[in-house]
Amino acid sequence: MTDPYDGILLVAFGGPEGPDDVGPFLARVTAGRSIPPDRLTEVTDRYLSVGGRSPLNGRMRSLLSRLRGELASRGIDLPVFWGNRNSAPLLADAVAEMADAGVRRALAWIASPYASYSTCRQYGEDLEAARAAVGPGAPAIDRIRRHHDHPGLIGPAADRLSEALDRLPASRRDRAHFLFSAHSIPTHMAATCDYVAQVQEVARLVAGRVDPAGRHSHEVVWQSRSGAPQVPWLEPDVGDRIEALAADGVNAVAVSPVGFPVENFEIAWDLDTDAARRADGVGVAFARAAAVDDDPRFAGMVADLVVERLGGPTSSSRPGLGTLGTPPDTCPKDCCPDLRR
Repeated sequence: MTDPYDGILLVAFGGPEGPDDVGPFLARVTAGRSIPPDRLTEVTDRYLSVGGRSPLNGRMRSLLSRLRGELASRGIDLPVFWGNRNSAPLLADAVAEMADAGVRRALAWIASPYASYSTCRQYGEDLEAARAAVGPGAPAIDRIRRHHDHPGLIGPAADRLSEALDRLPASRRDRAHFLFSAHSIPTHMAATCDYVAQVQEVARLVAGRVDPAGRHSHEVVWQSRSGAPQVPWLEPDVGDRIEALAADGVNAVAVSPVGFPVENFEIAWDLDTDAARRADGVGVAFARAAAVDDDPRFAGMVADLVVERLGGPTSSSRPGLGTLGTPPDTCPKDCCPDLRR
């Protein structure tokens, strides 16, 4: 297509905003998956224990506002929309809103910068399903490239980890162990994509900025496992690892949720509630780094990625701090396959 881009779409996982939203949200999340009933009940009760509300939608609204301001400050006159995979505003509704506004060709930014089926390819499938639901008037939608090592992610993540480190007791701070947490996925899925390598690279880049002298040990851990218990998922679990570290004499951890750029319920529960409780149970001081989505550099990063794409595939400004290489604008057809079928 040669038509210019005339709209931006922010795409996120979604989350409930009240008790009545929890059931429909979890039904969408688990559709077609083998989730044990007791696990689903457990997750439902977790949401209801905090009023059935995830922080994600509020943070996305704030990002929407900041990105509009950032683009306007750069003289870019493009409307910005927002849609979720699993909760209102659903993607089909967002695409319909774009069509009603006259958008013909849009760029979609996905609120996960990593390569895997669930964090990348599935969002492309969701966008196509939303377009199909809207019908012939739906705009064409191209996705913005993955960007796990963009300075607009790494810099804020390093600053948030430094702040978390400062919150640890002074007597334990110098020996604190860094844990970089991301959503676990099945190991057979991880074997088909660069998800683990990218999370590990982010951990290395952030740790290097916070601790250039290398005084703090660090590693990647995983959280939020779901699915059939007999299916192997990435390990170690963050809570299990904290307990193992305590047995080895570690008495302080600073946890950075690098796998989740936008604040959400899984961070709040798995880290702030469960991992913090388990750390306390074994006498380990615990501090969790904040997510980076409310840092001004984050909205600036999204705007940078828009500008990069507006410049076309030969744009010379494609920043990345890692060594894995900058991903192409369009993913290869065989990347991040869906192994559920």
